[in-house]
Amino acid sequence: MQKDSQFVAGLTQAWRDEMRSARNYHALAGRESNPEKRSILVRMAEAEERHAERWAERLRELGADPGKYTESFVDRTRRWILLKSDTTVAARMLEAGESEADKLYDVLMTTAQSEKDKTSLLDAQREERAHTRVLEEFEGQPGHPQRRLDSMLGRETWHVRAGGWIGQAIYGVNDGLGAAFGVVSGVAGATQANGDLVLLSGFAAMVASALSMGSGAYLAAKSEREVYEAEVERERHEIENNPNEELEELELFYQLKGFTEAEARTMAQRLSEKPDQLLKTLVHEELGLSAESFPKEWRSAISATISTAIGAAVPVIPFLFSSGMNALMISLFVSTLAHFLVGASKVLVTGRSWVKSGMEMTLVGLGEAGITYAIGLLIAPAFG
Repeated sequence: MQKDSQFVAGLTQAWRDEMRSARNYHALAGRESNPEKRSILVRMAEAEERHAERWAERLRELGADPGKYTESFVDRTRRWILLKSDTTVAARMLEAGESEADKLYDVLMTTAQSEKDKTSLLDAQREERAHTRVLEEFEGQPGHPQRRLDSMLGRETWHVRAGGWIGQAIYGVNDGLGAAFGVVSGVAGATQANGDLVLLSGFAAMVASALSMGSGAYLAAKSEREVYEAEVERERHEIENNPNEELEELELFYQLKGFTEAEARTMAQRLSEKPDQLLKTLVHEELGLSAESFPKEWRSAISATISTAIGAAVPVIPFLFSSGMNALMISLFVSTLAHFLVGASKVLVTGRSWVKSGMEMTLVGLGEAGITYAIGLLIAPAFG
């Protein structure tokens, strides 16, 4: 019973939010001079009205008729501020509203009693997220850089894959080098650079870091792909149950890319004749996802494991050929050089200055080594 009352209360709030959003979109459309943007805002308002009607109907089924919507003083004040703001600020305010709706739907799904309600909530949530993407386009700041990159590269999937592989290798070397350098420095400080102990602990750190990074990379890639596949299935369900709404959303995205309403409608209709391509396009436009943007699980695992092991081996190798402070000084030198080279190589994926990136990495590595060496000196008495 408690969950039922929570669900009714949450659904009533969702109904109010959708009604308020619909009025906000209509109000913004009324002041918009660009006919294409005005049309988009009107259609977004109509989508919010459909959501509100869906929730009102469900509330009536539950014996909790929401009645007539009345605006509060706060709602009217917010709309006044919205209308006095420029397009970018107004879009951000509306984005905040869509984000709150997204969170509310998350909560509602935990109290929903039927699969039908959960499906309806998921559909509405995805539409809210699509609205957020549209609003980001209004601002001229379409989401995450990777999404923009995917959009620009289009079919050049080799570019995405190569960048991902290079990035994984660089960051694997980075993690392995940092972890092993810290362990070697700390043990050297605690044992007066006892070669056998440093070598043993360094080797253990290398193996542990490599396996940890490899398994982590595998599980991360697998999880990303599973999320993508789940999103594809949800989108397929939406196309089957609400084909007209999905085509309308696609038209909005094309209009924001500069096509006229007629051109956008024609493109969407042509895509509707090819269900698989329509599904792929909607997933990409609404969520910024594409199958090509996800790395292969085993490729990620192998790349991360090998690169981490290589990085971790650098500060350990000198202790194979030398011992004591001499080996520690050699390890310090080669590790410092390796930190700079790894930092500089990040330019391949970040585009930053290689000198600045290299120096930054070097300073971080030296700081880490200094701290762990000092800790080693402090606990040295424990080793006699």
